[in-house]
Amino acid sequence: MGTSSELLDLSSAIVDAWSTPGGPPPGAVEGPTNRVTNELTEIDDGLSFIESFSNIVTFRTDEGLVLFDASSAFTGRGCTASLRAWADDPIHTLVYTHGHVDHVGGSGFLLDDAERRGHEAPAVVGHENVAARFQRYRYTDGWNKAINARQFGPGFGGGTVGKDGQPRPFLPDQTLECTETYEDDLALSIGGLDLELRHARGETDDHTWAWIPAHRAVAVGDFVAWVFPNAGNPQKVQRYPGEWAAALRQMMALEPELLLPAHGLAVAGVDRVATVLGDLATALEHLVADVVDAMNQGATLDEIVLSVHVDEDLIRRPWLRPIYDEPEFVVRNTYRLYGGWWDGDPAHLKPPPAASLAREIADLAGGPDLLATRAQALADVGDHRLACQLIELAAQASDDPGIWRLRSQLYLARAEHESSLMAKGVYTEAARAGDDHAATLEP
Repeated sequence: MGTSSELLDLSSAIVDAWSTPGGPPPGAVEGPTNRVTNELTEIDDGLSFIESFSNIVTFRTDEGLVLFDASSAFTGRGCTASLRAWADDPIHTLVYTHGHVDHVGGSGFLLDDAERRGHEAPAVVGHENVAARFQRYRYTDGWNKAINARQFGPGFGGGTVGKDGQPRPFLPDQTLECTETYEDDLALSIGGLDLELRHARGETDDHTWAWIPAHRAVAVGDFVAWVFPNAGNPQKVQRYPGEWAAALRQMMALEPELLLPAHGLAVAGVDRVATVLGDLATALEHLVADVVDAMNQGATLDEIVLSVHVDEDLIRRPWLRPIYDEPEFVVRNTYRLYGGWWDGDPAHLKPPPAASLAREIADLAGGPDLLATRAQALADVGDHRLACQLIELAAQASDDPGIWRLRSQLYLARAEHESSLMAKGVYTEAARAGDDHAATLEP
């Protein structure tokens, strides 16, 4: 079991250093900020924090334990063991901050533990949209497995094979359903502990955050994750960056002394918590405002992507770095939210088949080989965006395995130059697929 001093000292050192006017001093601590150790820290009397994927926040009450999230199917067993090394109390209530599988997939381990101890199954509380999310996950099981394999690596987040040799579903079968739901807000009083649950759309449409007055704490789920807000994921359903920012401002208004996120480090101190919440809100507010302003002036998506950015001083901060999602994707998602999927280019409204366009351009250029040669030259000087566009055209117009192998090399080179896991995952998967296709073309 960790100590509150180590955890909170680390987050305090990071926030204090990076909040200094003029930037952090040389050698300032930067992390690690997301530690998937399954290790439990007692932050306050009757309050523990398990660092995992995702974290589990637990409050001890006179009627039993109250948990925020259950972590994932991959980490739930370890989290349950850490929890039980800290407390033997029955789990009275499990609150889902939202229905993502890394927050709910470990719930089956909690139920198994309760049954072994002779405890009753916990009540499970979540927003009313959690059930619809679970239904959508089951409906789009194959799609979600493919997304996570591309984003995190094969087998992650569902899609592995069980001991019986059968594929496991994206949403684990043992995931507990909500037994109590709410629409806008819900006040709970459990064993002398008051909790105020509030709904806001942000990363998801089913998100819950909570105010716990006795600890002056906010349990915020994925509204804070110690990365740039996941408000633009190119492979997932709509996100809501403006409402996300508004929720962060509502949290700030409570002047919390303790920030308990579902990913990353807990943060203590009114000023530190306000800094983290405020920076995240500011970044999202400015992005949304700039995108909508450009849309109102008639700009196309291409023009907006080239012109809208986050202030460099903000994006350098450890709780805002684009290592998972990134601002460009949030720009695109904001445009989709307010303007739909058409990007403003009339040729893109009903475009020709991609292969037909590629063959036409290749013919005009003198053949796919010339496109591929130019793509390599562009990559060599660091223009990976244009290089990948040209090699994609060359590959789509060619059955030459050498061009497809080059395609893989250029996408791997691009992945190495990207900061966000989402971009890296897409380009790495493109490289794997290109090599697989090249193998089918070779004699």
